[in-house]
Amino acid sequence: MEIYQLKAFVTVAELGHLTKAAEKLHLSQPALSGQIKALEDELGVSLFTRSPAGMRLTRAGQRLLGEAHSLLSGTQQFKNIARGLQGELQGNTRVGTVSDPATLRLGEFLTHMVDDHPLLEIDLHQEVSGLALDKVRDGALDASFYFGDEPRAPLVGRRLRSMVYRVVAPAGWRARIEAADWDGIAAMPWIMTPEQSTHRHMLTALFRDKKRQPRRVAEADQEQVITSLVVSGVGLSLVREEVALRERDAGRLVIWDTARAETALWFAYPLERATDPVIAAMLGVLATLWQAEPAPAVTESAD
Repeated sequence: MEIYQLKAFVTVAELGHLTKAAEKLHLSQPALSGQIKALEDELGVSLFTRSPAGMRLTRAGQRLLGEAHSLLSGTQQFKNIARGLQGELQGNTRVGTVSDPATLRLGEFLTHMVDDHPLLEIDLHQEVSGLALDKVRDGALDASFYFGDEPRAPLVGRRLRSMVYRVVAPAGWRARIEAADWDGIAAMPWIMTPEQSTHRHMLTALFRDKKRQPRRVAEADQEQVITSLVVSGVGLSLVREEVALRERDAGRLVIWDTARAETALWFAYPLERATDPVIAAMLGVLATLWQAEPAPAVTESAD
């Protein structure tokens, strides 16, 4: 089994089409098809089902894809260590992102990385927090920003900042919100995030403590969309405190002051790669950006 065969397998799996994968790998379609066939023969399993619509992973292919990612990641790590010894980082690294770029200071992060390591390519993948950690574990991502509790082994994380979330509602619901108790708040329509998200876990925990369950009417996975839906009158949700206070002061929503939820922003990566020069370089930049980072300033003006 050759590394180029694993790259062929992963590329076809990601693109779902032999022609597109061949173009990305700068191969002819017959050559790429031959690599896949040779890998299947060596492994003794079919990796794809082929149809006019494209290439779909078989169950065996789905099971082996994560292992292929891990093997390729290990190969890249080996190369990075060798290049790091020469004082330069090259290749490609995949980083998961959550929330908006400003919250992560993503522009500053990338600027420092590009300036310090111009030969290193960084691919960003927007993820839901819970799924981001899963992808770091299986090797689909090399590292990821993440909201939630401290990552558990085999991952480790650098804590970047604390986060506070507030319960927000449309501005026109002020009277209802000010008079609402936990029963009333739970009975109102709620905009939730996917089950794997930290946002969803915070909301569930908030109501679990009160033995209540909020009434879900919509689901969204981006904070900007959630805030817009609240402002439009769809329902309530949890929103970061700095966003909630800004929108409240602009008269676009109201805050239910009875409850708040807390979490943290982390940068997560595999513990076994803690000495990888690429991971070390990213951690160095994050240490510079987030050193003694104060919590965002908020003002508690009256509703």
